[in-house]
Amino acid sequence: MVNLTPNSSFSVTLRLELPNRTGMLASVTQAIASVGGNLGQIDLIEQTRQISIRELTIDASSSEHEEKIVQAVKTLPDVTVLEVYDRTFNLHRSGKITVNSKIPIKSQADLSMAYTPGVGRICTAIAEDPAQVYTLTIKQNTVAIVTDGSAVLGLGNLGPYGALPVMEGKAMLFKEFAGIDAFPICLATQDTDEIIRTVKNIAPVFGGINLEDIAAPRCFEIEDRLRKELDIPVFHDDQHGTAIVTLAALINALKLLKKSISEIRIVINGAGAAGVAVARLLRKAGAQTIWICDTKGIISLSRTDLTEQKLEFAVKAQGSLAGALQGADVFIGLSAPGVLTPEMVRSMAKDPIVFAMANPIPEIQPELLGSDVAVIATGRSDYPNQINNVLAFPGVFRGAIDCRASSITTTMCLEAAYAIASLINPSDLDREYIIPSVFDKRVAIAVAAAVQQAARQEGIARS
Repeated sequence: MVNLTPNSSFSVTLRLELPNRTGMLASVTQAIASVGGNLGQIDLIEQTRQISIRELTIDASSSEHEEKIVQAVKTLPDVTVLEVYDRTFNLHRSGKITVNSKIPIKSQADLSMAYTPGVGRICTAIAEDPAQVYTLTIKQNTVAIVTDGSAVLGLGNLGPYGALPVMEGKAMLFKEFAGIDAFPICLATQDTDEIIRTVKNIAPVFGGINLEDIAAPRCFEIEDRLRKELDIPVFHDDQHGTAIVTLAALINALKLLKKSISEIRIVINGAGAAGVAVARLLRKAGAQTIWICDTKGIISLSRTDLTEQKLEFAVKAQGSLAGALQGADVFIGLSAPGVLTPEMVRSMAKDPIVFAMANPIPEIQPELLGSDVAVIATGRSDYPNQINNVLAFPGVFRGAIDCRASSITTTMCLEAAYAIASLINPSDLDREYIIPSVFDKRVAIAVAAAVQQAARQEGIARS
């Protein structure tokens, strides 16, 4: 399926030289519109009596669409394309993060305190009382973002180099939304024991470990073992971050439609790390009937190919995704583009809820559904109801680190979801407004407070 909606992830800037006469700019904008480009900012760079040089920013829907737009402009008579650059590639050039000192070193005294010989006193103090590492080093506000690159976004096994831009972006989000210093750790191994050993060896520097883009089922074992063997929070965002925000959105969608989570039937398409984690948290929140589908259809007790995690949710029913959806109240997609059809949605129960969260292209384009759906959400920023993990993980780590929790529990995740959902006043709920914006500054604060409270109630907070 083609990505139908132009968006800034496929954004191109054209620098053009035009004759300085009436109608030239209009001819350019018409050419862009004729091939479906979404025109953004227009800047006048230079102008003389004969020519003008302008930069135009245009959103496209794919790399191929970008090229189509460029070619449409190049065919215009008297228009010279001076430069073309992909804004997303430009943004990533030379990396997106850096390391800055908190303290300027401008004198011999500064140097002697920050480094040798003064730093020796700090080293000795920590060696004598290891708990002081939290007050005297970066550990108290630093998270490692660890990946093996085996399940990068929806792109597959890209390896550690291919994963690095995502981990850099994650570090930016930690800093922007929660003030946490995070650093990408992209490992050149996909061996479970090696990953666990490496994370344990680097753990002294960090106050928490965020696992990211590690394929199932290996990710389950890695997280489980690290949680048992480390005394700092370990959180696999693809599992628990996704689950928290999905539950928050579902709470409000059900509230809007006056349905109870205990009485509905939920179909989840995608039985990987995210699908299993979402199912577990929904069950913790009171869901009674959850059917999970994978590429072979319903996770059924009759099947002999089920992993331990899939077997946990196996049901008596058999059949395809289309069959599973007949009469279902909720579809949650954590799978692949185009697997959901309008006909499937029309077969669901009255006022169906569809969360089509495959990225970058959802299981179904919202434009195809219209009034056939009561509430639709995606993982994308260019549609209403964006279900985005950034609503969860910054606040979760902020709360866990601030109270020095030894782990992150299911109850903490549950309370985080309730906190996110509570930020929308019931009177403001709407089919296009069931989840706060990722730029709502209240989110990380509310999530952190909920996580801290849950940690204290469970007795795992150490400060």
